Amino acid sequence: QKVAIAKMLSVDPKVIFLDEPTRGVDVGAKAEIHRILRKLARDGVGIVVISSELPELIGICDRVLIVREGRITGEVAGAEMTEENIMVLASLADEGRQRSAA
Repeated sequence: QKVAIAKMLSVDPKVIFLDEPTRGVDVGAKAEIHRILRKLARDGVGIVVISSELPELIGICDRVLIVREGRITGEVAGAEMTEENIMVLASLADEGRQRSAA
């Protein structure tokens, strides 16, 4: 994963997209990836992370968007960015999908 990130950075991107950037990596590599992402964000690079690991999202993101079937169904930021709030928004998105399917 770190090699893939290094390749992306070789073109000096303004925005990078990462899908499950730490899935399957050890704890040390995960911490290093998080450090790199935080530095990139401080340097002004926009970072979009897709992850199912809520603690990871809370630890590295300024805000979290909940997306269901290609639509943003919720957003949390700052002190509201907790696992509980994210799960509530995700479950509300699921309920809305189930209601519209019925």
